[in-house]
Amino acid sequence: MPVQRSSSVGNTQVLTSSVGIVRLLEALFTCVTFSLVASRGDPRDGNGDWCMFSWCFCFAVTVVVLLVEFVGLQHRIPVSWKNFPITFAMYAALFTLSASVIYPVTYVKDRQSLPGKDYRIAATVFSCLACVAYSTEVTMTRAKPGEVTGYMATVPGLLKVVETFIACIIFVFISKPVVYDQNEALKWCLAVYCICFILSLVVIVLCVGECTGWLPCAFNKFLSGYTLLAVILYASATVLWPLYKFDSKHGGEPKRPSNCQHHTFCTWDKVLAIAVLTAINLLVYLADLIYSARLIFIQV
Repeated sequence: MPVQRSSSVGNTQVLTSSVGIVRLLEALFTCVTFSLVASRGDPRDGNGDWCMFSWCFCFAVTVVVLLVEFVGLQHRIPVSWKNFPITFAMYAALFTLSASVIYPVTYVKDRQSLPGKDYRIAATVFSCLACVAYSTEVTMTRAKPGEVTGYMATVPGLLKVVETFIACIIFVFISKPVVYDQNEALKWCLAVYCICFILSLVVIVLCVGECTGWLPCAFNKFLSGYTLLAVILYASATVLWPLYKFDSKHGGEPKRPSNCQHHTFCTWDKVLAIAVLTAINLLVYLADLIYSARLIFIQV
């Protein structure tokens, strides 16, 4: 009897397509980055741990995405494959962007006298390349005008990722050290950050997990109501946080204290960063509200 040829093990087109090539570059750049950093064995603090986590996490999930699409398991895993890859790519772009800023500031600028500077500079370059690669994937896979796709591929969906990421940065600054326990207005600001973060995260989880049908109301109505609420809440925090932190009449400190001159990023700087990030997130939520109103048809 004639011998039949075995079918192909995987879909090689996944690796040779434009998106596949970009994902291979993402895996390469992140792998090279954490390998360069690990090879030096530099002592790491919290900033270094975050950078290493960002590169390793992005590399691992990118490889998983490539393997799932290569083997063809998209329809056998309990997530929406129209929403998961671009959601991860957006988070990865933000993770690697933050690492590309934090790492050189912490380990290149402040530790120039230590050996291995060339390795650290090379790691920074590859981290920036990884950020560019993930941003390219987001640009290539996001929803085009008139295209019916997953919600997370639309502009409002991508803005949800940005909203949660900025909130996470605010949580880090507001808790180390604790700078919100002086009065009730600042505690209200913390409540605003938590409420909006949780709601944005719930939207992302519902979309990626294909669970939008669990809501007691229509998904688009939930989005409109929640985004409008978030804009109102963040508007209040944008006013209250700087008022009670920088106005001397309310116990604030309008000028950078002299003891901050010896620190790269002191407590007063973190308080200022929270005020700036709060205003930025307000603009993101406002853009989210505008784009959501213009979004005619959504298929999650």
